[in-house]
Amino acid sequence: MKAKYRIRESAGDRTFSMIVLVFLVLFAVLMAVPMIAELAVSLSSKIASQTGSIGLLPEGFTFASWEFMLRNASLWSSFMISVSSTALVVVISLLINSMMAYPLSKKRFGPSRVLLLLVVFTMIFKAPTIPYFLTLRGYGLYNNFWAMVFPQVISAYNLLVMRSFFQTFPQEIEEAAEIDGCGKFRMFFQIVLPSSKAVIATVGLFYGVGAWNQYATPLMMIQDTALFPLQLKIHQLVNAASGDIAAAVKVSTANYTNETLGAAAVIFSMIPVLILYPFVQKYFAKGAMLGSVKG
Repeated sequence: MKAKYRIRESAGDRTFSMIVLVFLVLFAVLMAVPMIAELAVSLSSKIASQTGSIGLLPEGFTFASWEFMLRNASLWSSFMISVSSTALVVVISLLINSMMAYPLSKKRFGPSRVLLLLVVFTMIFKAPTIPYFLTLRGYGLYNNFWAMVFPQVISAYNLLVMRSFFQTFPQEIEEAAEIDGCGKFRMFFQIVLPSSKAVIATVGLFYGVGAWNQYATPLMMIQDTALFPLQLKIHQLVNAASGDIAAAVKVSTANYTNETLGAAAVIFSMIPVLILYPFVQKYFAKGAMLGSVKG
């Protein structure tokens, strides 16, 4: 039988672990309070919203805001636009970033230093807003669905994380594959990528959350309301920019306000990320740590 060994913690280690645990619990509670408050507002009545009496629990509990919002066809259209653009960003970004990060992680690849310098340059110097807008418009992306995809495809930080991960990939495996006659592309797609689930999940989550929450670029590039992503639609709800919502709120029988509708829309926009995160959490932690081993 194998002997089992237990590492004894000193009193100082136990104290430190307890302090860290308490700190993390407090931090988690502080992060959860705004979401709980928004959820309470979304489930509160019109009178409670108008009087400002809502705390962390709903006042005059009702699903009226959610019912009205979920029956709004334009909101579901915006939701599907955000889903499709986010999916495209994640797939295209992972493909391009991995194919660029892999050769940059190899010292024998001659142009790697120059290309890496150009990548880091984009992290330090951001494009001014007006030239950025004019460039995207010059590519025909004004009032175009692809304006929510192409500008999000490359992130220098995510590229460096993936490059650092590939630097830790065992060179012996690649050399053995080369001896067996495995080509570069076959090695990359059949050996390297299947063994890189951690960093793919991590970087994919970074890209997915960024694409899902993007607001500035659609606000600048999209004027057609039929192309509004979910975040712009939420902006309409919060600011009562939509005429049909403003008119509906004025109806005496409507048991909601613009505030409760906006709160329901905010919670609604968070649900996909909250559902997805638990499935990639284990890969996220591992990928973030491995990606920071080398620079």
